[in-house]
Amino acid sequence: MKVGKDLVAASATPMVLGILAEEESYGYAILKRINELSGGELDWTEGLLYPLLHRLERLGCVESSWQSVTGERRRKYYRLTEAGLAELAEQRRQWATVMDALKGIWLGLGDRGTLTAIPLEGRA
Repeated sequence: MKVGKDLVAASATPMVLGILAEEESYGYAILKRINELSGGELDWTEGLLYPLLHRLERLGCVESSWQSVTGERRRKYYRLTEAGLAELAEQRRQWATVMDALKGIWLGLGDRGTLTAIPLEGRA
């Protein structure tokens, strides 16, 4: 089961900011880290990541620089700025609110929350 597009889009910014809070990184390594963290459920493409990195750079949340590693091609590394750290803190606050609300709803469902195999049109 893959995660739906809407949830991927909503969670993309806090995930990238969180990864860059760990350490500076480059595109392929960020994609690989997301795949690892999700157990393969989030299989992002470059078409999702790079526009997001460019937007975060325009907003001043990340900075980039080209770096060369001996024997390898140059890579564009991204690092979090102070504004990026502030944005990450705000994203974490917002996601904590969403997660708390979902937990409240899902815990209230009890055993009914396990009936995920019933099609929507078959539910009362």
